[in-house]
Amino acid sequence: MSSFRYPEKVVITNDEINELAIGAFDGNVELISDKKFICNAFEEISQHKAVGFDTETRPVFVSGQQNKVALMQIAIPKKVYLIRLHLTGFTSEIIKFLEDDSIHKIGVALRDDIKALDRLKRFKPAGIVELTTLTKQAGIEVESVKKLAALFLGFRISKGAQTSNWEAPELNEKQISYAATDAWVCLEVYKMLAKQQAL
Repeated sequence: MSSFRYPEKVVITNDEINELAIGAFDGNVELISDKKFICNAFEEISQHKAVGFDTETRPVFVSGQQNKVALMQIAIPKKVYLIRLHLTGFTSEIIKFLEDDSIHKIGVALRDDIKALDRLKRFKPAGIVELTTLTKQAGIEVESVKKLAALFLGFRISKGAQTSNWEAPELNEKQISYAATDAWVCLEVYKMLAKQQAL
């Protein structure tokens, strides 16, 4: 659904974003709640050199408390995997993926995601690509997935599900769409930057 246009400007205001139509990932979403499906998922993921990456954690409303990462999103072209880590566990396939330097895991504010994942089980992260570092190098002054989607892809992301319960027995359609879209946007923006800058 994206128009694949490299942005002509380097900033965008909230008012400008609010004028845009809401958009979302409309490809295949594979929700994984059982670890027996992990191996096949990463066989497909490992065929790609660049993937969109994000995590979600059930929000905390009490100071000092901290929840574990509940969901990991991995976007490949035309598909997003949503892995419910609190149900599958932090498997060896997941660790191998996170330590694989040959797969670029592209996202926004990934330092916090990686730190939170490391609390589940220690690993040595590799291939982590902070998207806002690349956009800053391109002279683009935005630092959120929402603004990147608006600037590069021309639509507004609905953030209503952001602070929802990611450990719910069943994820609802809004949660699935939000989670998939965030990871997919990171991959799409990276592809546009790579094409422009020959990354």
